Amino acid sequence: MTDDAVPASELYTDEFAADPYPTFARLRADAPVCPVSSPRFDSYLITRFDDAKAALTDPRLSKDLYGPDQHYLRIFGPNSEGLNKNMLNSDPPEHTRLRRIVSQAFAPRRIEALRPRVAQIVDDLLDKIVPQGQSELMHEFAIPLPMRVIGELIGIPEADHDRVLDWTQVIRTSGSSGRSPQEDRAAVQEAQLRLHHYFVGLVQAKRAHPADDMISALIEACDHDGKLSEAELVTTSFLLLFAGHQTTADFIGNATVALLTNPDQLDLLRAKPELLPAAIEELLRFDGPLPVASPRIATEDVEYQGVRIPRGSIVGVVINSANHDPEHFADPDRLDLCRERGPHIGFGHGVHYCLGVSLARMEAQIGIGALLRRLPELRLGVPAAELRRLPAASPFRGLLELPVRFTA
Repeated sequence: MTDDAVPASELYTDEFAADPYPTFARLRADAPVCPVSSPRFDSYLITRFDDAKAALTDPRLSKDLYGPDQHYLRIFGPNSEGLNKNMLNSDPPEHTRLRRIVSQAFAPRRIEALRPRVAQIVDDLLDKIVPQGQSELMHEFAIPLPMRVIGELIGIPEADHDRVLDWTQVIRTSGSSGRSPQEDRAAVQEAQLRLHHYFVGLVQAKRAHPADDMISALIEACDHDGKLSEAELVTTSFLLLFAGHQTTADFIGNATVALLTNPDQLDLLRAKPELLPAAIEELLRFDGPLPVASPRIATEDVEYQGVRIPRGSIVGVVINSANHDPEHFADPDRLDLCRERGPHIGFGHGVHYCLGVSLARMEAQIGIGALLRRLPELRLGVPAAELRRLPAASPFRGLLELPVRFTA
């Protein structure tokens, strides 16, 4: 790490959590490849659009965190390997093999067939909210919606949804609980362990009593086709759960705030609901739920913007900065639902492009459309500056709470 590395404590502040985009603009202008030092691990942040897109397909930047250096221990901590050794953290040909097994379940035609069920879940949640005139939308809508959808899709019994969600939220909200750092790490490790044990047990139950769900299909690939190991079966199940609900929940929250703090765009979308598919893309570009792509490891010395990134370094591709690069997006800090659809990288790029993109788009379109249709005069329940967000150093950009009011 170079002597001019930026300490994480100076970069990831409360002001950054509230609005990271001025910081991203400074980095793009002054340090487009920025070394960052932290107590857990050092990294290099890549912030410009062209560099980010290139880095996401650079074979010298590996996603395999389980080599001899065991980067996963530095990034995710103990107890993480049982959950994180999956296609997200692997390179071709292993990634290709694992992705091919899962991809059929996310084929656009199959996902489209879920539309009536997703709409029913949305209405069931809103039926409880509509009479109240107020709501805390994260825990009453944005989080349970994708949890129910992905839970049913992969085969988690409905009776288990709440406790599985509780464990995932311990991981998601790490650093914001008020616990000491030591207590927080212990809680995360405990949640990881419980999730691992849960999925081991769920696989055993599905093996004895298979059903029409993704875990049963994965068991078939493991037991009969030999294409999946037992460990991969468990970690892939967890990946589908976490990736299938976490980012969608945070996106729905972020998108709702973006609309409520840009009333001209909110009015436009109410007046022209046919804009909703394009609006989802712009809202994702504007304030995505995954600010930095999952970590990569330099397998050799690489250079971006004249900055040498030494072999073994952790590299973070800053998606939310790239999506605000003025070289690619005119007036990028303005929400414009009529913006000509550009090549944002909110769903990633290259072989690790989001596998669940069709499902995420559909949930967001149905969910946000229903919020605007069924909650008249929807508005924030507190000033935007008082919204409680995930910690600045969190890998996710999202809200801890989203209080709103509307006409019951």
